Amino acid sequence: MPADPVIITRDLLRCPSVTPAEGGALSFLEKTLTASGFTVHRMTFREPGDDDVENLYARIGTSEPNLVFAGHTDVVPPGDEKAWKYPPFSGEVAGGEMYGRGAVDMKGGIACAVAAVLDHLAANGGKPKGSISFLISGDEEGIAVNGTPKLLKWIAERGEKFDHCILGEPSNQDAMGDTIKVGRRGSLNGHLIVSGKQGHVAYPQRAENLTPGEARARFNIRFNDKHTLDSLKKLIEQRAAKAAGGKIKFELRWEPSNAGVFLTKPGPFTELVANAVAEVTGRKPALSTTGGTSDARFITHYCPVVEFGLVGQTMHQVDERVPIADLQALTTIYRKIIDRYFA
Repeated sequence: MPADPVIITRDLLRCPSVTPAEGGALSFLEKTLTASGFTVHRMTFREPGDDDVENLYARIGTSEPNLVFAGHTDVVPPGDEKAWKYPPFSGEVAGGEMYGRGAVDMKGGIACAVAAVLDHLAANGGKPKGSISFLISGDEEGIAVNGTPKLLKWIAERGEKFDHCILGEPSNQDAMGDTIKVGRRGSLNGHLIVSGKQGHVAYPQRAENLTPGEARARFNIRFNDKHTLDSLKKLIEQRAAKAAGGKIKFELRWEPSNAGVFLTKPGPFTELVANAVAEVTGRKPALSTTGGTSDARFITHYCPVVEFGLVGQTMHQVDERVPIADLQALTTIYRKIIDRYFA
């Protein structure tokens, strides 16, 4: 009997895994994957001043290639639970849709990957021709310090390597099959402090530069792969100094950022994924780098990664929900990708 992504999604949604709580979600995955022959590792990473975070790495097979499905089981808070049509951690189904915090971002995507992998294993004697892994973080919706970055480092120190990765974030904008994310813009936050001599607004000649003694601005820049975090900081500092002309006192303060830019160039792997998406949905997906950041920015340093998951229209909202048909379609897409990858 095929693995059911609807049941797996429901069971994951019933785990209240609001960042940084594990909430039972990783335990559920550990039990499910162990029963199918995976070697599962659970580890908690720590950093002074930050929350401890549980993570999971599971692998079946020891040979190459190693295809990795990545994701996160942590979710954002549901907000006012009374505002929800159904309890946010119930996994209730109504009108052909399943409701719950994390339904599309991104427990539904994880459930579809698990179902597709289990079906592939069942059809191939319980083992892949290479290896299949799951890289699951509990810190994506947080500051992403004790999650994927440290999990990747831990795996690399074991001598394990990845060949390709699919991150099941809700990549589609309006309908299943419209978008594959092949990169992400970088993100940099900064503060600009301009200092002067305060004065009366009616006598500007007695002030210096501005009437208050100080003005502050907080800004965010999303940048492409022509820049790095360091080169962008240098560029902004140079332009600010030029604008000041040696007369205006200013200071730039940068917030810590691990949101660098990345791009997975089109090739056989992106083509394989796009073809599977098109065959199931009837849509030719756009290869996009829009949206915010994701854990793919860390994975890209270890192997090529693309993002393809559910439709993100209700993510982080009250009544977050996923159509049952989308769960079934995504599972079929993942199964095609897996079958062809190991063909």
